[in-house]
Amino acid sequence: MYWALLKQGVGRWRRSLWRAAVMRSGLLTFVVLIIALGGLAFLWREHRLGQFAQLKRELNKPPVSDVTVRPGGQDVVQLQRSQMLGGDGPKFLWATLLPGRGMNLLQIRAYLPQKGEVNLLASPTLEDASKVLSGSGADATGAKSLSMGAAIELPWAGRISGAPAQDEKNIIAMWRGERLMLPSDARDSYGAGGAIASGGLLLMQPSDSINTSVMPDGGESRATFRAGDFKGHWLSNTEITTTVQLSGKAIDIRVVARNAGNTPEPIGIGWHPRFAILNSHRGQMMLRLPEGQRVEVKDRRTGQLSGRLVPVDGTEYDFTSRNGAQLGGLNLDDSFVHLRQGLMENGPIAELRDPENDYGLRITAMTSTIKAIRVYAPLDGSFISIQPQFNFDDPFGREWAKDEDTGMVVLQPGQTTQWKVRLEIFSLGGSETGRL
Repeated sequence: MYWALLKQGVGRWRRSLWRAAVMRSGLLTFVVLIIALGGLAFLWREHRLGQFAQLKRELNKPPVSDVTVRPGGQDVVQLQRSQMLGGDGPKFLWATLLPGRGMNLLQIRAYLPQKGEVNLLASPTLEDASKVLSGSGADATGAKSLSMGAAIELPWAGRISGAPAQDEKNIIAMWRGERLMLPSDARDSYGAGGAIASGGLLLMQPSDSINTSVMPDGGESRATFRAGDFKGHWLSNTEITTTVQLSGKAIDIRVVARNAGNTPEPIGIGWHPRFAILNSHRGQMMLRLPEGQRVEVKDRRTGQLSGRLVPVDGTEYDFTSRNGAQLGGLNLDDSFVHLRQGLMENGPIAELRDPENDYGLRITAMTSTIKAIRVYAPLDGSFISIQPQFNFDDPFGREWAKDEDTGMVVLQPGQTTQWKVRLEIFSLGGSETGRL
């Protein structure tokens, strides 16, 4: 009984104290007013940033259906992030990967403040791409992967020349006295065939394993390829691991090649992205390249190289200023080598800028093994391709001086080599134009 009386007394004392200290003093009213004003300020800020409109668009989107197309016989991988995760500048939203086709990055979707959601790569829809990437006919060697998205090229990048084989389907190239029989079905950008092998041998290789994980601001996908000797076309046995990591501001792409065989082998790695010209105004696009030299093309009709490296200073091929230079009417299909990185940069940098849509794409070569950047920007094309790669075009060709390092890495049994680039998106008009 005494305990109950004590509890009642304490309760009456607390209620009287509350009325005296809060209710009558107006403190409660003040606290409620502060909370209400804070809430209104937050809502106004979100309105200014356009977050409500973004949320409305997100809620009104139709549900994503299960992907049923399987290029190369394997499931498509989509790395996704939400546009709501912050900021009002350009952002990557998702990336579509094809592990059944050598980890071709088929599409990159981004948000641009002035244009909304856009596709950054010149590619068909996934359904249409799966019809083209049939593995037969014109795609028998995987050549159609070079006509869309951003294919990974390995064990060489670009072109290799050689003597036509008797079967008229291969060329014969020589490396240190070893004969390489390479498929020549793929037509390169010059349309040259017969004596040219293009794009490497990974284009239609299916993965042996794929592992995808979700991250706070995107995701990561890792695929392994036990390519062996690429069906007899290459030396030794090669194991490849590719990793693609997506975040709002950057996409990191890493390729590791390992010689799992018993004999030395040359390895070249490259990337073949086809960046879309969003407004079809090619001439206003700005290109920036690192300082270096241009590989002279002896015959523009066939793409034959002279073996000479020429300076770009003061020529129409000089894109080395801080903001680059307009493409204008220049028809580009050229390689730039002996690349130099700028002060405080992580590696040689190439940029593609679109002033009409206030955004840019920056490619940074993160490994010293990347010795060349090839640019393909046809005058009548809807895309611009900037290709960071280990090797020069035609790295085994006789046109090169004996002391010229043409970029192929020689792997002894058990050794590995790495190729890594970072693709960043930034605004031209804001503070994001600086290094990220």
